[in-house]
Amino acid sequence: MVLAGALGLRSDAQTAVLILVVVIALVFDYTNGFHDAANAIATSVSTRALTPRAALLMAAVMNLIGALLGVEVAKTVSEVITPPTGLHGLTVVAAGVLGAITWNLITWYFGLPSSSSHALIGGVVGAGLASASSVSWSTVVEKVAIPMVISPVAGFGLAYLVMIAILWIFRRANPGRISRRFRIAQSLSAASMALGHGLQDAQKTMGIIVLALVTTGHSDGQDVPLWVIIACAGALSLGTYAGGWRIMRTLGRKVIELDPPKGFAAESTASMILYATAYIWHAPISTTHTITSCIMGVGATKRLSAVRWGVAGNIVTAWILTMPMAASVAAVVYFVVHFFGG
Repeated sequence: MVLAGALGLRSDAQTAVLILVVVIALVFDYTNGFHDAANAIATSVSTRALTPRAALLMAAVMNLIGALLGVEVAKTVSEVITPPTGLHGLTVVAAGVLGAITWNLITWYFGLPSSSSHALIGGVVGAGLASASSVSWSTVVEKVAIPMVISPVAGFGLAYLVMIAILWIFRRANPGRISRRFRIAQSLSAASMALGHGLQDAQKTMGIIVLALVTTGHSDGQDVPLWVIIACAGALSLGTYAGGWRIMRTLGRKVIELDPPKGFAAESTASMILYATAYIWHAPISTTHTITSCIMGVGATKRLSAVRWGVAGNIVTAWILTMPMAASVAAVVYFVVHFFGG
């Protein structure tokens, strides 16, 4: 009887901590939404293709739809580490997510468009290392590190070429008329970008929740429960609607002077990269890195000095620091919680 009671008490505690971890993951998803809302709408707002409130509403809706369109990225995220089972495993997962949330809030405060995706991966790896969990370095390298480097480079190069093509095709057109038409086109490219953001970023939180379910024996990790998909889609959309005005100003005004053709070129290029990496390579790339590099690419077609490289340098510094800083915070959180008996 005593043994049965102890087992029941431990089971209740484990369920309570599992619910707490799910809530923490959804809080991260919410911060991801307002942190990365600028990805989809900064260019549209700065060129006046959309009003800020209309852009936020559109981004929230498209994020919701995008989150429902696939789960392959979620499976990749859930395979990054193999934490211990039970309460100890839940502590590891929670520490990883808290590390990511902390770095998100720091970069949001300073208006730096860092990557929520890499903060999450860094946090999970940091907590995994601190707890001596098994880290799948092949997944980290192939699905995270290599795409982290390639996607911004590809974004810069492709956006540069797309913008060159637009300038050549419309070289004899009336600038005022072209600008008006591209404002309409940019509304579509912004929606496409928001869809790609939902497709990528909501899935990362799904992967974390699946990881927590696996550690407690509630899932085998082979699929993502419907309630997880809906919850993550909703949290991301609510966060997006809350807005991220600090980062929006950085992306929309401080990197280059944007006009509708440049905004369209940047958003459409970034969207293509997000879709390809999600559906073909199942890689959790950064929407922030992708759109920022595309904005730099279209700006470079005017002249290299058109890109404010000082601001770009600050952004790149935040990119480099994201994974190790989130990992460090997650490791500290793990040691603190574990010290107090977590």
